[in-house]
Amino acid sequence: MHITVIGGGLVGVTTAWYLLDEGHSVTLVDRAEELASEASHANGAMLHASHAEPWNTPRAIGQLLRWIGREDSPLLLRPREIPHLAGWGLGFLRYSRPHHHARNTAVNARLAVYSLALMRALEQQVTIDYTQRHEGILKIFRSSEELETARADSALMADAGVRHEALTPEQIIDREPALAGIESSLSGGFFYPDDASGDARLFCQRLGELASRRGLDLRLGESVHRLQRRDGRVHAVETDRGRIESDAFVLATGAEAPRLARQVGIHLPIRPVKGYSATLSVAGLESAPRLPIIDDGRKVVITRLGDQLRIAGTAEFAGYDKTVRPKRVATVLHQGLANFPALAAEVDTATADRWACLRPMTMDGPPILGESGTPGLYLNTGAGHLGWTFAAGAGRVVADMISGRVPAIDTTGLTLDRYG
Repeated sequence: MHITVIGGGLVGVTTAWYLLDEGHSVTLVDRAEELASEASHANGAMLHASHAEPWNTPRAIGQLLRWIGREDSPLLLRPREIPHLAGWGLGFLRYSRPHHHARNTAVNARLAVYSLALMRALEQQVTIDYTQRHEGILKIFRSSEELETARADSALMADAGVRHEALTPEQIIDREPALAGIESSLSGGFFYPDDASGDARLFCQRLGELASRRGLDLRLGESVHRLQRRDGRVHAVETDRGRIESDAFVLATGAEAPRLARQVGIHLPIRPVKGYSATLSVAGLESAPRLPIIDDGRKVVITRLGDQLRIAGTAEFAGYDKTVRPKRVATVLHQGLANFPALAAEVDTATADRWACLRPMTMDGPPILGESGTPGLYLNTGAGHLGWTFAAGAGRVVADMISGRVPAIDTTGLTLDRYG
C-alpha cells in the first residue's frame, strides 16, 4: 500500500520506518523545514520506562490548583485556559482516581518496555550516533511521602518488566557524586538500570535520512490543511503544495492532531501541555552529573548529552501558545541546578539554548494508537511527556495494525475505543 504519515517528529519518523519494513510505499509530510523541529527538538532526552506513570495523580491535581497563575511553579495553569479545559479537565480529574491511575501506569509501562527493547534492536540494525547512553536513570526524592508513592508506582511498573533498585541517600551519592551537595536533603531514590538517554533530535533526523535512502518520500516544509473523504473514507490530504492521495494516512502531529481529526468528525481528548528546556555547555566541568536524573518533586529531568547538559520540565497549561517565556526557563534552570551547587557556581546559564514545546496529553495518560473509527485514517498521538520513550513501540504497533498484523503487545488501553 501507499501510506502517508503526517508529522515529522519522533512518532512520525519511527512509524514511517516500520511501515517501510513491512514493504509499503511511504510518504512523510511535515510543515517544518527539518525533521524534529517541534516537540522532538529539545526534549528531556530520556528513554525512561521508569517515568511511565501518568501526570494526573490526586497529588498533582492539588498542586495544580494551588499554583494557578504562579510563574515560578513547576505546574502552571493559566487562568485564560480554564474555559478550554472544561470537558478534558473533568476527564483528567476522573482518571486521577487511584484505580484508574494504577491501570494506566501499567498500560504505559507495557508500551515503554516494549519500545525500549525495539530501540535496542534498532541500534543493532542501523548505526546511528545520537549521543546515546545505556547506563540507567536515577530518580531522587526529598520527602519520605514522595519516596513511598514512587515505591508503589515502581512496584506497579515492575510487573511490566521495569527493573528498579531502591537507594539510600549515601548510595545515591556513590552512583552520582555530583549530587553530594544535597545529600542531607535527600530521603532516598531509585535506580532504573534498563533506561537510557540520547538526543532525540539527532536520532529523528538521522533515522529520517536512512529512511529516505530506503525510499521514503520526505516532503518537508509542506503543511497539511485538510483531510479529504470519499465514500466515508479518508483518501487524500490537501496541502499548501497540492494534494496527496494514499491508501491510508497516519496522524502523528502531536498536539495538533485534534484540529485535523475534527475535520472528519473525530474527537480526540488531547490538550497541549507546554514544557521548557535549557541546554548548557558543561565541557571540562567535573562538577557536572554523569547519570540522567529525574527530580520528581521539582518536575525536572537532567540529562548529559556529551559536553552538554539538558534540563527540561514543568507543565504549563497555556493552550497552543508556544512562546518561550524567560521566567519559565529560569524556573527550569533554577530547579535543575539546585541539585548541583558546585556546578551552579561554575556554569554559564546566560549562554543556554532555550526551548519550549507542546506535549500532546490525553486526559487519562496513555497515547492513542491505531484505527480512528474513520476508514483510511490511523492515529499515533497523545504520548504526552513520553514521546521519546514510546516512539519506537508506538510506531511498530501502528505499522503492524495497518499491515493487518497482530501487534506484539496487548493494545488494551492504547486505542481510541477505550473512551467508548
